[in-house]
Amino acid sequence: MSRVHDGSDEDLEVGERKRSVAGVGAVLNSLVHSVEQMGVQRTALTLAKVNQVDGFDCPGCAWPDPDPKDRSPAEFCENGSKAVAEEATTKRVTAAFFAAHSIQDLQTRSDHWLGQQGRISQPVIKRSGQNFYQPISWDDAFDEIASRLAGLEEANQAVFYTSGRTSNEAAFCYQLLARRLGTNNLPDCSNMCHESSGAALSGTIGIGKGTVSLHDVENSSLLLIQGQNPGTNHPRMLSALEKAKKRGATIVSINPLPEAGLARFRNPQTVRGLIGVGTQLADHFCQIRLSGDQAFHQGVAKVLLEMAAAGRQVLDSEFIAGSTSGFDDYADHIRATSWQDIEHATGLSCDEITRIAKLIAEAPSMITCWAMGLTQHKNSVATIREIVNVHLLRGMIGRPGAGVCPVRGHSNVQGDRTMGIFEQPARSLLDALDAEFDFTSPREHGHDTVDSIRAMRDGSVRFFMSMGGNFVRATPDTRVCEVALQRVDFGVHVSTKLNGSHAWVGDTAIILPPLGRTERDLTAGHEQFVSVEDSMGMVHSSRGRLGPAGDLRSEVEIVTQIGQRLFAELPWVRFRTNYDHVRDAIERVINGFGDFNNRVRQPGGFALPNPPRDSRTFHTPDQKAHFTVNPLDVLDCPPGRLILQTVRSHDQYNTTIYGMNDRSRGIKDGRRVVFVHPDDLAELGHSDGDMVDLVSEWRTAGGVEERRAAGFRLVAFDTARSCAAAYFPETNALVPLDSTADVSNTPTSQSILIRLEPTHGNQPVR
Repeated sequence: MSRVHDGSDEDLEVGERKRSVAGVGAVLNSLVHSVEQMGVQRTALTLAKVNQVDGFDCPGCAWPDPDPKDRSPAEFCENGSKAVAEEATTKRVTAAFFAAHSIQDLQTRSDHWLGQQGRISQPVIKRSGQNFYQPISWDDAFDEIASRLAGLEEANQAVFYTSGRTSNEAAFCYQLLARRLGTNNLPDCSNMCHESSGAALSGTIGIGKGTVSLHDVENSSLLLIQGQNPGTNHPRMLSALEKAKKRGATIVSINPLPEAGLARFRNPQTVRGLIGVGTQLADHFCQIRLSGDQAFHQGVAKVLLEMAAAGRQVLDSEFIAGSTSGFDDYADHIRATSWQDIEHATGLSCDEITRIAKLIAEAPSMITCWAMGLTQHKNSVATIREIVNVHLLRGMIGRPGAGVCPVRGHSNVQGDRTMGIFEQPARSLLDALDAEFDFTSPREHGHDTVDSIRAMRDGSVRFFMSMGGNFVRATPDTRVCEVALQRVDFGVHVSTKLNGSHAWVGDTAIILPPLGRTERDLTAGHEQFVSVEDSMGMVHSSRGRLGPAGDLRSEVEIVTQIGQRLFAELPWVRFRTNYDHVRDAIERVINGFGDFNNRVRQPGGFALPNPPRDSRTFHTPDQKAHFTVNPLDVLDCPPGRLILQTVRSHDQYNTTIYGMNDRSRGIKDGRRVVFVHPDDLAELGHSDGDMVDLVSEWRTAGGVEERRAAGFRLVAFDTARSCAAAYFPETNALVPLDSTADVSNTPTSQSILIRLEPTHGNQPVR
């Protein structure tokens, strides 16, 4: 593991990128990181319980677990072991640390440095007029929070943000607290990642989730992997792809960057993976231009329609006629779309797209998987609608081995939404809450993440609470977000470890350290467990085993203690003393949770209802799946400019920076790099190794807005022409707050227009 950095990249080295992932290197790196954080004995005891039936759900990604009988004794990946080690570390942040570091000092520290100080071991408060956090008792903290909420002029002055790691039980209590207060201001991290997926899927197939199971992935005959790097972000997905490959599947990678994980996977749990050559995964690599995926699927559809017109039986005519609407208008639109526009938007030739379309036409089953590479563009919702269109043409929904698969990020980010963490709740949910708890929920839609930042910036939000996560680093327009958080009168952060959000606070702020996934929950004197939902709609239990890292409380207790002080008529005490009571309430309020307490105790848990997958039924107004017409949106790159996408390094998960290396891309001891095609570097008058500032340009009716991120090293890399890539959160500062996807309002972090300028010098890594 690399040293704890203070934000400087002075030791940065660039080497050759990897052509495969995992193998012995992943095993060794996992062990080194884990032992350094946890020690040998703690490492062995903790990792043995990750993703096991009697253990805890990995606090990393939301990739589903195999059937209990098929699980490995080491059912985790390299990044999963890092996530566990970060939480189960023996390092502690105590009162002495806070006494030595002012708010201003914390603002100068990198998030990597902050996180490496260890677990926060007791509640602390920064009081009005003070510059340091100081210890506070739990009861006093709960009293302060409840008093501030009770003193608001109106409920919409409060925002309740949620990160994906929150359990189902805690999330249900959290949304109940907010709605009893009288607000739907419940933004979450989904607003910045898969909101576009939910918006597109809800409107076309009647459910805002994917339609496949892990078994489908492992048994599909054709898999399209788009805008996704599973080798870093969902490494256990590679095992499922390897199983599919060995059963004869064809895999197509569609991405601006070549990703080592989709080239060759060296499964560390097999001899072939450890000492052999591993498994080649992707049969085809389509190096698409950024924001060109909408055009790609229109091109595929154009080929399929041409094949059908020539007499080929490539369309599922029976399914189209009986289960869909809008086909004729859609087909007319696709036929009228020109190949010239498609080739310009994608950077691919008609022949390349036709080759993939023929694979789709011949495949008995097909799954399309995607992640944030597709969801963070202006045309993201239209792009995902086009994926659905192609699947509808071939009848590839509700069939074994076939369907759409948005691959979620945080563990339980999907479960939080199921529990009601959403600023635009369904009326059926609110009606069920009112019937269960005998109050009237607010019907007015609340703020999503972007609108919450605007409201804090403009002074209409006075109270901000974050249940996990690192709000200031996960969001766009970094400086605007920092200032917005400083304008809030009272901030509450439920956090296991320090992060940048704790440094940008207003008048008063409290940090409440919760129990983590790895820790035993003995709330109310007996052992409790929680539940989570994975990326494919499976709900299962999670039960930690370690002792607490200090004076901690469970997330359920934190929420219910605040709720009890505000609304004593609700069953907060019953919820806190036995989480079964929370699950009983969930069963009565949330669809699909019948017999919850019994089913969640079964090995492997249970699957939530998924009508498109289960019975090919679609809960849309006309009870049919919808073909949609989406005018082609082409992102042009003017001369002298590049289109930037933000990516993760191999040593990070979302905003958590485990280390300063990216083995897959050959980066060591640094993060302020920007990957650009060698020919683009030459055309722009730069060379590999030059230091530049990145200046984003956003065209508005009033002119061009610019934002600058200083001190980046240029790295020649085989990315798509006119495209570039750099790590977030360092480049979040370049994303304008108002540059968002149509419909979903998701920040456009994958399509930022930039120019390169000689560097003005380094700036703090925030």
